[in-house]
Amino acid sequence: MMAGMTETPHPLYDRHADTLHRALTAITERGYWSAYPESPSPWVYGETAAADGKAAFEAYLGGDFPLDQPGAADRVATETSPFGVALDVRYPHPGADEVVAAASAALPAWRDAGPQTRVGVCLEILARLHRHIFELANAVQFTSGQAFVMAFQAGGAHALDRALEAIAYAYAEMTRHPGTAGWEKAAGKGDPLRMTKTFHVVPRGVALVIGCNTFPTWNSYPGLFASLVTGNPVVVKPHPRAVLPLAITVRYAREVLAEAGFDPDLVLLAPEAPGEKLASTLALHPAVKIVDFTGSTGYGDWLEANARQATVYTEKAGLNTVVIDSTDDFAGMCRNLGFTLTLYSGQMCTTSQNILIPAAGIDTDQGHKSFDEVAAGIAAAVGKLTADPARAVELTGAIVNDGVLERLDEVTKVGEAVLESRTVTHPALPDAVVRTPTIVKLAATDTEVYGREWFGPISFVIATDSTAHGLEILRSTVGECGALTAAVYSTDEAVLDAAEAAAIDAGVHLSANLTGGVFVNQSAAFSDFHGSGANPAANAALTDGAYVANRFRIIQSRRPA
Repeated sequence: MMAGMTETPHPLYDRHADTLHRALTAITERGYWSAYPESPSPWVYGETAAADGKAAFEAYLGGDFPLDQPGAADRVATETSPFGVALDVRYPHPGADEVVAAASAALPAWRDAGPQTRVGVCLEILARLHRHIFELANAVQFTSGQAFVMAFQAGGAHALDRALEAIAYAYAEMTRHPGTAGWEKAAGKGDPLRMTKTFHVVPRGVALVIGCNTFPTWNSYPGLFASLVTGNPVVVKPHPRAVLPLAITVRYAREVLAEAGFDPDLVLLAPEAPGEKLASTLALHPAVKIVDFTGSTGYGDWLEANARQATVYTEKAGLNTVVIDSTDDFAGMCRNLGFTLTLYSGQMCTTSQNILIPAAGIDTDQGHKSFDEVAAGIAAAVGKLTADPARAVELTGAIVNDGVLERLDEVTKVGEAVLESRTVTHPALPDAVVRTPTIVKLAATDTEVYGREWFGPISFVIATDSTAHGLEILRSTVGECGALTAAVYSTDEAVLDAAEAAAIDAGVHLSANLTGGVFVNQSAAFSDFHGSGANPAANAALTDGAYVANRFRIIQSRRPA
């Protein structure tokens, strides 16, 4: 049945209709709602869920990943765990032309199934992944370096929420117009002109998702499901160091598609051999019409400039900035910022890097604090969180790749260290690569240092002439280099308003006076937008109507009635 015609509801749509409608309500109301519990407690998931999931993860190690795909003549194994655990999973290695051809062949029947059917199948895929959430969390943990609880939450529950959010937005956009319409226009004394018009939701073509190392599911699921639910088959090209989470995703997606009567080649895995540059080959393929990418600015810019046949969605690097003017909770501010800088060793695209503080200091509930006292307070909060190795590693996780270690070495040659990075021995995984955050003091004139991203557990406290000067630095650096987050601390409403104006000018989301359990580097699906598309750090937002609407087109046909 064509997409624009009246659909007979698919059983999977009926099964998940309540979840869809709750998600549609959530994106309208923007309050708190989550479809997938974020606590890995046995009270939530059952007594054996954690052990079963870990066993399922371990069963993959050192073997051939169970994925039956076309054109896979050989296998590749490219992952190295930041925790020092041997992975050695071997994945089928198809060629670019083979996966694109298989995906293209699967498109027509999926397109013609219609929006409701596609939504039902996609929501069943999410339900299947949720059933295997502990398996998925272990895969995220040991490929990305996240601590387990974070991997469960960000890589499991929150990733599924972001996928559901994208599906909800896509459904709203696909059903914005009627499938059919009767058109009648008066024609003088004769019979009126009558036409029957049909409006078809038509996908753009094959979609490519290029995964990242740090958040392989959280960053990939929105694009994957936004494309799939709008009718586009998806080729998933994982980061060579984080293949397993997306391989598991593809495995269960293909399983559900086949059970629902569709070609499983609607979702395909495309792991690459070392040096193969498969992402670039796929991104330039004439049949690839959508590309989703998270990663470096250089490669994101290359995709935007060269993948001209495709609509390209990128999330890249930026200079996440904090402006401190004053606070009525100095201890809470330091604790909050300390946690932000420590979580996952700062290896989040939303972690603050540049902390702008007036050189003359700030007013607080503890009296006036000098610049050095503010810097020391933040450093002490990080130090407290990382003092005990057993506690520290559950926050820091492990270092994701050698590039982070190289930057930690490089930063020792600039500025003055307020807090030095330390090596921590993981109590349970002695081969894990763990480093605590460093904080470096700079002058506002050191733009060649803080004017570029230092991804990892590296942040700068920067002495400014005034709060107004700090806001100008925020406006200029974010405007030029981009950012995904910004924050301000002030007891002055005029300063908060000025900071909000600066953030609007720079096109960056702003958080004010975070001292409790909400952190600037975390965002909630259905309520918070991630990225804005309004500065160089990203050309799209997760998730809004613009993120999904360009993944399909409305094609009409009309006939005399």
